[in-house]
Order: sequence, then C-alpha cells, then structure tokens
Amino acid sequence: MRIISRATIRDFWSQPKFADSEQPLKAWYDEAKNANWQTPQDIKDLYRNASFVSNNRVVFNLHGNKYRLVVAVNYKFSVLYIRFVGTHKQYDAIDVTTI
Repeated sequence: MRIISRATIRDFWSQPKFADSEQPLKAWYDEAKNANWQTPQDIKDLYRNASFVSNNRVVFNLHGNKYRLVVAVNYKFSVLYIRFVGTHKQYDAIDVTTI
C-alpha cells in the first residue's frame, strides 16, 4: 500500500509525551506499506480490532488501545491516507467520518 502522510505519525511520536507511540506506529507503517489490502476483510485478517466506519475510514487501536490511528482507504488505488493519530480522549473529540 502507498501511505500518504507519514509525517503525521512522525510528528505525533516526536512529541515527548507520546514518545512511546513510536514503535507501535512504525510497526503499523511497515505492515501497512507491505500489505496489499483489496477489501476490508484483508485488513480485518491482520488487525482483528480494526473498526470500519463510513467514508472508507478505518480506526486502528495501537499500543494496547492507548492510541488510535484513523486512515482513509482507497482500495482501488491501494492508497492509505493518514487522517488522525492521537489518544482515545483526542479521538473522542473528532468526527471520524469527516476528518
């Protein structure tokens, strides 16, 4: 998969209070980059706890559910758009379908 914008996750883990998110985010990035997800089931096979919401958004729980990563998926073109990364509290403050 092609992933657009790695800088979003890098900026997040660069913050001292979120430094523990670096390894889980890097692991997710490497797995997603090497994946060939053509359907939601392909994602679910690797990430059983992934949640699928409208507008082709997928929510990943990372680092023991401490952080959430939201991506928009374009299956046809094999592209993932990183839309949000943050804590559960930060996630609760957004509208995942429009972010």
